[in-house]
Amino acid sequence: MRCIADSAPGPSAAPVPLEGPDPAVVLRRFRPTDVPFVAAIVADALHEHYDPGLYLSLSADWPEGFLIAADPHDVPVAFLLGVSQVPREARILMFAVDRNWRTRGVGRRLMTTFLDRCRERGYQRVTLEVRVSNATAIRFYTRFDYSVVDLLRGYYSDGENGYQMARPLP
Repeated sequence: MRCIADSAPGPSAAPVPLEGPDPAVVLRRFRPTDVPFVAAIVADALHEHYDPGLYLSLSADWPEGFLIAADPHDVPVAFLLGVSQVPREARILMFAVDRNWRTRGVGRRLMTTFLDRCRERGYQRVTLEVRVSNATAIRFYTRFDYSVVDLLRGYYSDGENGYQMARPLP
Protein backbone atom coordinates (compact mmCIF):
# COMPACT_ATOMS: atom_id res chain seq x y z
CA MET A 1 0.00 0.00 0.00
CA ARG A 2 1.12 3.57 -0.49
CA CYS A 3 0.91 6.53 1.77
CA ILE A 4 2.60 9.89 1.93
CA ALA A 5 2.58 12.48 4.66
CA ASP A 6 4.54 15.52 5.50
CA SER A 7 6.61 16.77 8.35
CA ALA A 8 8.93 19.69 8.72
CA PRO A 9 11.72 20.52 11.10
CA GLY A 10 10.43 22.02 14.27
CA PRO A 11 9.58 21.17 17.82
CA SER A 12 8.44 17.59 18.17
CA ALA A 13 5.24 16.70 19.89
CA ALA A 14 5.62 14.59 23.00
CA PRO A 15 5.92 10.89 22.16
CA VAL A 16 2.80 8.79 22.62
CA PRO A 17 3.60 5.59 24.54
CA LEU A 18 2.13 2.43 23.09
CA GLU A 19 -0.12 0.32 25.22
CA GLY A 20 0.15 -3.44 25.18
CA PRO A 21 3.14 -5.76 24.89
CA ASP A 22 5.66 -3.09 23.79
CA PRO A 23 5.10 -0.05 26.02
CA ALA A 24 8.63 1.23 25.34
CA VAL A 25 7.77 1.86 21.68
CA VAL A 26 6.72 5.48 21.18
CA LEU A 27 5.06 7.47 18.44
CA ARG A 28 6.73 10.68 17.38
CA ARG A 29 7.11 12.97 14.40
CA PHE A 30 9.28 12.11 11.44
CA ARG A 31 12.84 13.49 11.49
CA PRO A 32 15.22 13.71 8.51
CA THR A 33 17.51 11.15 10.18
CA ASP A 34 14.64 8.62 9.89
CA VAL A 35 14.89 8.47 6.09
CA PRO A 36 17.18 5.41 5.82
CA PHE A 37 15.00 3.44 8.25
CA VAL A 38 11.75 4.44 6.55
CA ALA A 39 13.22 3.63 3.13
CA ALA A 40 14.25 0.16 4.34
CA ILE A 41 10.77 -0.52 5.74
CA VAL A 42 9.21 0.68 2.46
CA ALA A 43 11.50 -1.55 0.38
CA ASP A 44 10.75 -4.64 2.46
CA ALA A 45 7.08 -4.16 3.29
CA LEU A 46 5.76 -2.20 0.31
CA HIS A 47 8.20 -3.40 -2.38
CA GLU A 48 8.71 0.17 -3.57
CA HIS A 49 11.79 2.39 -3.81
CA TYR A 50 11.49 6.18 -3.66
CA ASP A 51 14.01 8.98 -3.85
CA PRO A 52 14.96 9.83 -0.24
CA GLY A 53 14.14 13.48 -0.88
CA LEU A 54 10.49 12.50 -1.31
CA TYR A 55 10.08 11.83 2.41
CA LEU A 56 11.59 15.21 3.27
CA SER A 57 9.43 17.13 0.82
CA LEU A 58 6.26 15.38 1.94
CA SER A 59 6.99 16.17 5.55
CA ALA A 60 6.73 19.94 5.09
CA ASP A 61 3.00 20.73 4.99
CA TRP A 62 1.66 18.63 7.83
CA PRO A 63 4.38 17.45 10.25
CA GLU A 64 1.86 15.81 12.58
CA GLY A 65 0.68 13.62 9.69
CA PHE A 66 4.00 11.78 9.37
CA LEU A 67 4.13 9.47 12.37
CA ILE A 68 7.07 7.29 13.35
CA ALA A 69 6.87 4.37 15.79
CA ALA A 70 10.33 4.03 17.36
CA ASP A 71 11.80 1.26 19.48
CA PRO A 72 13.50 1.88 22.87
CA HIS A 73 16.69 2.91 21.01
CA ASP A 74 14.71 5.48 18.96
CA VAL A 75 15.03 3.38 15.80
CA PRO A 76 11.94 3.58 13.55
CA VAL A 77 10.08 0.27 13.34
CA ALA A 78 6.93 1.54 11.61
CA PHE A 79 5.51 4.70 10.10
CA LEU A 80 2.40 6.28 8.66
CA LEU A 81 2.73 9.09 6.15
CA GLY A 82 -0.42 11.12 5.55
CA VAL A 83 -1.15 14.23 3.50
CA SER A 84 -4.07 16.43 2.63
CA GLN A 85 -4.46 17.12 -1.08
CA VAL A 86 -8.24 17.65 -1.13
CA PRO A 87 -10.12 20.04 1.18
CA ARG A 88 -11.39 18.35 4.37
CA GLU A 89 -9.82 15.03 3.35
CA ALA A 90 -6.65 13.21 4.43
CA ARG A 91 -4.86 10.55 2.44
CA ILE A 92 -2.56 7.86 3.76
CA LEU A 93 0.18 7.58 1.17
CA MET A 94 2.41 5.09 2.96
CA PHE A 95 1.91 2.93 6.01
CA ALA A 96 4.12 0.02 6.99
CA VAL A 97 5.36 -1.91 10.00
CA ASP A 98 8.70 -3.73 10.03
CA ARG A 99 8.01 -7.48 9.83
CA ASN A 100 9.64 -8.06 13.24
CA TRP A 101 7.19 -5.65 14.89
CA ARG A 102 3.92 -6.82 13.36
CA THR A 103 1.04 -8.12 15.52
CA ARG A 104 2.22 -6.07 18.51
CA GLY A 105 -0.32 -3.25 18.22
CA VAL A 106 2.08 -0.80 16.58
CA GLY A 107 -0.02 -0.41 13.42
CA ARG A 108 -3.20 -0.02 15.47
CA ARG A 109 -1.66 2.82 17.51
CA LEU A 110 -0.35 4.55 14.39
CA MET A 111 -3.77 4.41 12.72
CA THR A 112 -5.67 5.47 15.84
CA THR A 113 -3.35 8.42 16.42
CA PHE A 114 -3.49 9.44 12.78
CA LEU A 115 -7.31 9.38 12.74
CA ASP A 116 -7.36 11.48 15.92
CA ARG A 117 -5.08 14.06 14.26
CA CYS A 118 -7.34 14.11 11.22
CA ARG A 119 -10.35 14.83 13.41
CA GLU A 120 -8.42 17.62 15.16
CA ARG A 121 -7.87 19.24 11.75
CA GLY A 122 -11.56 18.93 10.89
CA TYR A 123 -11.14 16.36 8.13
CA GLN A 124 -14.29 14.51 7.16
CA ARG A 125 -12.80 11.62 5.18
CA VAL A 126 -9.61 9.56 4.95
CA THR A 127 -8.52 7.60 1.88
CA LEU A 128 -5.71 5.16 1.10
CA GLU A 129 -4.60 2.69 -1.54
CA VAL A 130 -3.76 -0.97 -0.99
CA ARG A 131 -2.64 -3.83 -3.22
CA VAL A 132 -5.54 -6.14 -4.11
CA SER A 133 -3.33 -9.09 -3.06
CA ASN A 134 -2.69 -7.69 0.44
CA ALA A 135 -5.51 -9.45 2.30
CA THR A 136 -3.90 -8.82 5.70
CA ALA A 137 -3.83 -5.05 5.16
CA ILE A 138 -7.37 -5.03 3.76
CA ARG A 139 -8.64 -6.84 6.88
CA PHE A 140 -6.74 -4.38 9.06
CA TYR A 141 -8.30 -1.39 7.30
CA THR A 142 -11.82 -2.81 7.43
CA ARG A 143 -11.46 -3.04 11.23
CA PHE A 144 -11.03 0.75 11.10
CA ASP A 145 -14.21 1.14 8.99
CA TYR A 146 -12.48 1.62 5.65
CA SER A 147 -14.31 0.19 2.65
CA VAL A 148 -13.33 -0.31 -0.98
CA VAL A 149 -14.54 2.56 -3.16
CA ASP A 150 -12.63 1.93 -6.41
CA LEU A 151 -10.42 -0.53 -8.29
CA LEU A 152 -7.19 1.08 -9.53
CA ARG A 153 -5.98 -0.92 -12.53
CA GLY A 154 -2.19 -1.21 -12.85
CA TYR A 155 -1.73 1.19 -9.94
CA TYR A 156 1.56 -0.15 -8.56
CA SER A 157 4.97 0.07 -10.24
CA ASP A 158 4.94 -3.70 -10.90
CA GLY A 159 1.53 -3.43 -12.61
CA GLU A 160 -0.53 -4.87 -9.77
CA ASN A 161 -4.02 -3.48 -9.26
CA GLY A 162 -4.90 -1.58 -6.14
CA TYR A 163 -8.04 -0.75 -4.23
CA GLN A 164 -8.83 2.73 -3.11
CA MET A 165 -10.38 2.54 0.34
CA ALA A 166 -12.05 5.33 2.29
CA ARG A 167 -13.77 5.99 5.58
CA PRO A 168 -15.76 8.90 6.93
CA LEU A 169 -14.60 10.76 10.03
CA PRO A 170 -17.49 11.44 12.38
